Amino acid sequence: MSAAMDRYCGSTFWNNSYLERPDPDLPECLELTVLVWVPLSFLWAGAPWQLSRLFRRKAYSHFSKLYICKQVLVALLFLTAIAGLAVTLGEDYGPSSDSGTSGTNPVVFYTNPVLFAVSWVLVMLCQESVRKAQAVDSGALFIFWALLVVCGIFPFQTLLRKVLDQGEIEHLPRFCLFYISYGLQVLSLILSGFADVPPEAADLVKKNPEAGAPFLSRITFNWFNRMVLKGFKHPLMQEDLWDLNEEDTAHSIHERFEKHLKLDLGKAKTAFLKRQLKAGHRNEHHINGLSQGVSQDVLVMDEMGDKTNKKNKKKSKDEEEMDFPRSWLVKSLAKTYKWQLLESAFFKLLQDLLGFVSPQLLKLMISFTQDMSIHTWMGYMYAILLMVVAFFQSVFLQQYFQRCFVIGMQVRTALTTAVYKKALVVSNDTRKQSTVGETVNLISADAQRFSDVTNFIHLLWSCPLQIILAIFFLWLELGPAVLAGLGVMLLMIPINALLATKSRGFQVENMKFKDKRLKLMNEILNGIKVIKLYAWESSFAAQIQGIREKELKVMHKFAYLSSVSLFIFSCAPALVSLATFAVFVSASNENNLDAEKAFTSISLFNILRFPLAMLPQLISALVQTTVSNKRLEKFLGGDELDSTTVRHDSNIDTAVSVCAATLAWEKDAEPVLKNVSLDIKPGSLVAVVGAVGSGKSSLISALLGEMHNLKGYINIQGSLAYVPQQAWIQNATLKDNILFGSQLEEKRYQMVLNACALRADLELLPGGDMTEIGEKGINLSGGQKQRVSLARATYSSADIYLLDDPLSAVDPHVGKHLFDKVVGPHGLLKNKTRVLVTHGVNFLPYVDEIVVLTDGKVSEVGSYQSLQNSGGAFSEFLNTYAKEESSKAELDTVLSEEVLDTLSDSGDLEADSPPEDVVSLTVRRESILWRSQHGSIMSKKNSLAIKPQSLLNVKAGQRLIEKEAMETGQVKFSVYMQYLRSVGWGYFISIFLAYFIQNVAFIGQNLWLSDWTNDSIKYFNTTYPPSVQDMRVGVFGGLGLAQGLLMFVGTLLMANGSISASRILHSRLLDNVLRVPMVFFDTTPSGRILNRFAKDIFTVDEAIPMSIRSWLLCFLGVIGTLFIICLATPLFVAVVIPLAVVYYFVQRFYLATSRQLRRLDSVSRSPIYSHFGETVTGLSVIRAYGHQERFLRHNEATINENLKSFYPWIVSNRWLAMRLEFLGNLVVFFAALFAVLSRESLESGMVGLSISYALNVTQTLNWLVRMNAELETNIVAVERVNEYTKIENEAPWITDTHPADSWPDSGKICFENFKLRYRPELDLVLRGITCDIGSMEKIGIVGRTGAGKSSLTNCLFRIIEAAEGCIFIDGVDIATLGLHDLRNRLTIIPQDPVLFSGTLRMNLDPFEKVSDEELWQVLELSHLKDFVTELHEGLYHEITEGGENLSVGQRQLLCLARALLRKSRILILDEATAAVDLETDDLIQSTIRKQFSHCTVLTIAHRLHTILDSSRVMVLDAGRIVEFDSPSALLQKQGHFCAMAKDAGISSVDSTAL
Repeated sequence: MSAAMDRYCGSTFWNNSYLERPDPDLPECLELTVLVWVPLSFLWAGAPWQLSRLFRRKAYSHFSKLYICKQVLVALLFLTAIAGLAVTLGEDYGPSSDSGTSGTNPVVFYTNPVLFAVSWVLVMLCQESVRKAQAVDSGALFIFWALLVVCGIFPFQTLLRKVLDQGEIEHLPRFCLFYISYGLQVLSLILSGFADVPPEAADLVKKNPEAGAPFLSRITFNWFNRMVLKGFKHPLMQEDLWDLNEEDTAHSIHERFEKHLKLDLGKAKTAFLKRQLKAGHRNEHHINGLSQGVSQDVLVMDEMGDKTNKKNKKKSKDEEEMDFPRSWLVKSLAKTYKWQLLESAFFKLLQDLLGFVSPQLLKLMISFTQDMSIHTWMGYMYAILLMVVAFFQSVFLQQYFQRCFVIGMQVRTALTTAVYKKALVVSNDTRKQSTVGETVNLISADAQRFSDVTNFIHLLWSCPLQIILAIFFLWLELGPAVLAGLGVMLLMIPINALLATKSRGFQVENMKFKDKRLKLMNEILNGIKVIKLYAWESSFAAQIQGIREKELKVMHKFAYLSSVSLFIFSCAPALVSLATFAVFVSASNENNLDAEKAFTSISLFNILRFPLAMLPQLISALVQTTVSNKRLEKFLGGDELDSTTVRHDSNIDTAVSVCAATLAWEKDAEPVLKNVSLDIKPGSLVAVVGAVGSGKSSLISALLGEMHNLKGYINIQGSLAYVPQQAWIQNATLKDNILFGSQLEEKRYQMVLNACALRADLELLPGGDMTEIGEKGINLSGGQKQRVSLARATYSSADIYLLDDPLSAVDPHVGKHLFDKVVGPHGLLKNKTRVLVTHGVNFLPYVDEIVVLTDGKVSEVGSYQSLQNSGGAFSEFLNTYAKEESSKAELDTVLSEEVLDTLSDSGDLEADSPPEDVVSLTVRRESILWRSQHGSIMSKKNSLAIKPQSLLNVKAGQRLIEKEAMETGQVKFSVYMQYLRSVGWGYFISIFLAYFIQNVAFIGQNLWLSDWTNDSIKYFNTTYPPSVQDMRVGVFGGLGLAQGLLMFVGTLLMANGSISASRILHSRLLDNVLRVPMVFFDTTPSGRILNRFAKDIFTVDEAIPMSIRSWLLCFLGVIGTLFIICLATPLFVAVVIPLAVVYYFVQRFYLATSRQLRRLDSVSRSPIYSHFGETVTGLSVIRAYGHQERFLRHNEATINENLKSFYPWIVSNRWLAMRLEFLGNLVVFFAALFAVLSRESLESGMVGLSISYALNVTQTLNWLVRMNAELETNIVAVERVNEYTKIENEAPWITDTHPADSWPDSGKICFENFKLRYRPELDLVLRGITCDIGSMEKIGIVGRTGAGKSSLTNCLFRIIEAAEGCIFIDGVDIATLGLHDLRNRLTIIPQDPVLFSGTLRMNLDPFEKVSDEELWQVLELSHLKDFVTELHEGLYHEITEGGENLSVGQRQLLCLARALLRKSRILILDEATAAVDLETDDLIQSTIRKQFSHCTVLTIAHRLHTILDSSRVMVLDAGRIVEFDSPSALLQKQGHFCAMAKDAGISSVDSTAL
């Protein structure tokens, strides 16, 4: 081979003598062949792929200057190649050549120019293909030019040295041609480093610089510099973020994933059906079990009470676990991302292999310092090689990480979009299996877990590979002694696995408590008004604290377990090296432990530590992911809504046709509607009536297709619009809520606003119809919500309208207006088909047909008249309310014309609200909100709304809910101090000392090893004394053990300290949040407060202690490393300082940007969850209107906003790692370089020590910054928790002034010049109320919206404090009492019945002060005894979240029972009108009359007829009492009350008394 090459080149191809001299060089032949073929073969190998793009598409692209320059340079290179060939031909065959010497030039001078010429043509074609593909550059071409230039360095210096040695140029033409072509190659390399952005992509590149980044910038992440700089100059905002790459957007991710998902899920479903058939449907009755999430919210409604069933339940749960298509999700993900996974695997493989080159170079380096005969240039070469290898390792590692994290991000997005899409079509069975919270959990926790595992999935094969390679190299060093070390490592695995399983058990337990605590917290926040009114805070606080203590107990156990595993982990390296070296030196006297062996082995052991530590972690993460996988598969594979339930057959001539339909909510449940037949003609108005629970709402749901059709059919012709019983309002502007995705047609829009009586509301709202509505419509009253919901339906101009009792939440008056203008025979919808569920008897005469439901069956159908005459259930129902009916009938004609006209002119909040409308469902919030936000008040003159200055300056689209405050800039030092104070200074100092001494022991152990290795020189060729050997091994082992123990102590202290901090911070937060005034809860979404208890407390509990520990260890590690290197080579000190400066700036730049990106990420993540939650709640509305697609798009847009900050965060980590690793590589290089420079004075042990330390520093530096960033990110949680502990409290709960036990005994209330304002800067809401209310008086309070009725009750309970004046109850000034003393002695029946999950007993008597007998008595009085007796558990019946498993009427009666229990002398009744049928209303009224006859009763009336039997009526207007007398006196007086009564059709006191 060598001889052939010699002939080919005409000179020697290889000879060792070239290198065995102080100034080495490569043979010329090698330079002309191998160094030319390497880059060219790379080019030829990649060419086919490059050229394929030439034919792919013929896109027009410009000829840029850069492109032209590149092509010109290559053309010149082509000319140099031709010139080279010409020179050779000229010399051999030209006129000047001797005829005898023709062909004297060797073959290589012919082949090389030809090779180059062809290659240059190829390069030109490749550059053209890049232009055609509209790419900015080509990575392959850049690498080719780089290879060419690097390989050219050798001939470059060879030729120069030759000229300098000989003093003349041997072959001028070739000499010139070589240097010209080399210069052109260098220029080409420089040009190929620039991006050639086509003009059509210029805009895209502005919005997304990555799209225009050239190859070099992509591998070093330089394109990200702009963002880092921007983030350093000022805190980044969402607007500063760049657009996403097309393939990273939610839409394209979802499309790619869905393709595979459909296919694999289809196969899995088929397999599942086969499995089910095999099993013979054993488990059919379990399929619709209860929720199976992390938190098992057990609905105990249909369960047997006795506990013996627990085992059976468990079995059925296990069976049910299997009841869904399985094992398809991971397949789909793998198929979707297979190419990215392969690409990242390739980088990981390269990085792993390079990892084993460094220990070999270290070995060579040590032998170089020991053996003085080796030439100095070898040392420099090793130093450079160490750096080059480390550099490539960094590049490959960062490319691998970048790809893995992006895949992780895409997996999370794919799962989130899939879950969202599924949620839109999921059947009610599947919906019932999980609460809204659990469904949100699928995207917050489970999708995140998948994402985390994806980041490290390659370690599954990479760890075993690294272990095998490391053992192989160790065997080469130490022989069989390696097995001892390996044995120790393998022993660690089962121990670690055991600890991991134990700790997983603790974590699961911990999650249970966490879920329980958050569920309760969520309910407390939702019912905070009731808790305050009843003074129940301490009961609920105690419940939360109880759960929290259990949670902390589990955390304690978990922390102790972690300490043990950390002890083992930190002892491991010391034990492994101890075992190996001890066995090695004891095995034979020949075995001397020298520096080469010791430090190469330690480097290899260091490589081994990572895979051995990661494997168990990865396996436990995979186990956790299998749980998430199961939950996601269960949800995504769940049943979808059966679209065939409702037919759309156009041959049937009715609009709605129900034929003998039997329907149930779930497949196997009892039918709710039985054998229902119904035909509704197009354009007719049909009312559906019936008692509570007769199936009215179910009928509407059936028409929407939300129920299971067991028999018969439903046919619907045309599009639907749906108004649910409880209005569903989106967190968007009022206008968006009404338009609901339709195009704006101004004229129609204005007509709808007028018809739905929203015009006057708009005048009061701060931004008109552009006002943003808060979560769940928090800044609208119940009536307003319902009218917006109706307006949405009306605007949608559908064919069929399903109205589920929309008129009950509004006043009778407004109801009348809505009926006349929208629903009724003359309304906007007069030509449409309308199905109206109603409790209101007064609308029935105007409907075309009435359907009467009893117990899920249609008992009667017919017109009002025919049903009245038939004497059936309906006529009985009517007769009960005949009186009321007649009075209503008189009023109609008057009302529709004149009253409304006069009222709408008056410009009041309601276009029609004599009694009062807007304060219907949420009076509790509304008055507070308006005052606290904008302080609007009513003036006396025809109650025109005065617009205070603040209102005139309001911008459109004003927000009610402030955007969440997001901290910017660096976290204040005081926050760290605050946390450390909570930990305790004693703890903290002990922790620091333990870790510090541990680090000292580590350094000592390595110095000892370095000294030990020098024994091999000291005792060279003599026997190694056993006593010395024992001492060496003993001290080495002792120092190792000391490290482990100190680590154990430090971690234990850390655990105790951090748990004490967690306890303190949580108690403070809880304590303060419960003492905060009500205004705060009205202006802060509950999700935001809950987040403090969930995410932030979780961070304080788990993340911060970890971050602090890791940061301390990294910091001490870096200091130790620098100390060792400086100790070995003092010269290094000179380099440390500039490196430290660079390091400082890099991390400062990074921290500023990364911190803000993390904040933006968490702020932009909340809308994903809240939109998801909102969608799940309003599912039936979205489906009814058929808007699923629009919501999908909105969800994708929300996710994209989040990815815009998450993707740069991933890149920022890579940006940092590249720079830090480069610094680390410089540390390695300088450590090696100085070792070469001071080789005479250095012991080989110290060289080994300093370089092996330096090799580790890269990782440690990287970790230190990462930990710094993590600590900063996490400590923000302390800042956020603190923010909520500093909010101003309401008055103290208990003061020194205690009222007598019997107070109030008579129940007299006296107001003295009482004034009230919501905030100091706002106007008064109550303006000097003075009145006396006698003992046992029954007072009705009436007034228009905003008159101050609710404020009056709020001030009695001191929900808001007085601005001036006082209130005396039985002669005691209530301002002097503690809030609990006051609130415990008053009773209120609030408008909204609020229940908490827990037992029925707990809901009535949370402090357990009352006996069961009393409770049964109260239940009997509130007409609930029969219902409760029928329940299996009676008083201990579990009530679900928000009382969902009771009807609204039953909830209202329970609130009545609460009031009866309190036995106080003063009752405030905030009259509830919503969703209670007339019978329930009647029950409540009569019970109150009987049971509270000895009390002073204040009733806030929404319907005048309920207060006509009051002792006196107080009429409020604009915060003043304008009339206060008996109802009969007021009716004669012709004042405000009289006008209202007239409007409501009341002429005398007994005209409507029920």
